[in-house]
Amino acid sequence: MKTKLIQIDGSAGEGGGQILRTSLALSLVTGKPFRIAGIRAGRQKPGLMRQHLTAVNAAVEIGGAAVDGAEIGSQELIFNPASVKPGEYRFAVGTAGSATLVLQTILPALITGSESSILNLEGGTHNPFAPPFDFLEKTFLPVLARMGAKVNAELLRPGFFSAGGGQMQIRITPCAQLQPIEMLERGDFVSRAVRVIVAGLSDGIAGRQIEGLKRALGWTEDVYFIERQKDLYGPGNVVITELSTSTHTEVFSAFGERGLRSEQVVDRLVKKVREHLTHGAPVGEYLADQILIPLALAGSGKFRTGQLSRHTLTNMDVIREFLGTEFEIQAESPLVNCVSIR
Repeated sequence: MKTKLIQIDGSAGEGGGQILRTSLALSLVTGKPFRIAGIRAGRQKPGLMRQHLTAVNAAVEIGGAAVDGAEIGSQELIFNPASVKPGEYRFAVGTAGSATLVLQTILPALITGSESSILNLEGGTHNPFAPPFDFLEKTFLPVLARMGAKVNAELLRPGFFSAGGGQMQIRITPCAQLQPIEMLERGDFVSRAVRVIVAGLSDGIAGRQIEGLKRALGWTEDVYFIERQKDLYGPGNVVITELSTSTHTEVFSAFGERGLRSEQVVDRLVKKVREHLTHGAPVGEYLADQILIPLALAGSGKFRTGQLSRHTLTNMDVIREFLGTEFEIQAESPLVNCVSIR
């Protein structure tokens, strides 16, 4: 008897690649097959691009899945998993597409698996359209550790947009059942750090960004750093802040792009930092999105964050389709929402 396909609308909500990634992730975890139509319908170039196809192929290999529609430009996909196979794998995006988003697709199945795994991933590690490696290492993975899954991430070589070529290795020690957590209070600040990373660009760019950040943030001189990267495939620039409290660390970033002035990059980062500091809740916008699947798999949890993005709300809808998870959203103020998972 054939298992009924879960029907996913790829054009719903924010209409991006997250709908596909979450569907693949939860299909692997639950063993439920699905059909998705309208893949990335909300994007300028709809359908599967290279990084999305890499994520699909990674899910196929890890889950022993049968798939139909796995090709560049495809807007419809049928995915039917068998069983998850822990082990050592290598997946390469082949462009500057985000390797961190490929990880996002297959990590839930591997952290709840039966044995340890090693992932060798190649592609973009610092990409304006995805959480950078620093966010994974310092924000998301420590939260997973609190839930029982030990994941160690090592950056072997950064890969910036638009050249790519980055490499990272992920070592996963799974747990039988993720444990619920609550993140309701921000805690006291214990440290701040501001890093400007440049690769193949003049020191003048980094200098202007550091000075702009000092003026805008007004933090003490000892928190600002310039990192110069070598041996990369192409030029790159990213500015990153790390805000560490007694509970966890939040990472915010902004990326240099061709035709974008250094001052504009600084302004983008400062806006994110100020918004987070203003609302006072512990969980930042990106962590609010990333933590949904682990908490849903744990069966319960609770956190306070700022305004929920359309991206996050869409992610909730997809999780509900696979797990039946109920999300309760309580607006505690115009700036703060409390999200409960049950």
